[in-house]
Amino acid sequence: MQYLGHDDALKGGLSVAENLAFWRNVLGRTGLAVDEALEEVGLGGLGRLPASVLSAGQKRRLAIARLLVTRRLVWMLDEPTTALDVTAQARFAELARAHLAGGGIILAATHTPLDFGATVQELALGARRPS
Repeated sequence: MQYLGHDDALKGGLSVAENLAFWRNVLGRTGLAVDEALEEVGLGGLGRLPASVLSAGQKRRLAIARLLVTRRLVWMLDEPTTALDVTAQARFAELARAHLAGGGIILAATHTPLDFGATVQELALGARRPS
């Protein structure tokens, strides 16, 4: 299982690539290479930058890249699209659909709709407010 929480779990003093390499080494080299994962989330070419200089959306995309370098069957996500612009949200949805199509499982807690496709089962907790 891989967890993506509200805190991106990044070390600001490490480079973007070093942050991903750390998690890849700790959690297993089962997924994409660091550079490939950065390309997938739109951070290609930023690997040498310190993670501390990234915007909130870029930090979130770096945290999402961690899902790609460690490739686990189950993704547990807490507000995965926080700080992402519309383009990054759409790209994340593509990555999530690919994960599901490959037999993966996603458990997500969110206040916003996620476009993961028709195979998604939703459990709504609490009363829904009229639109």
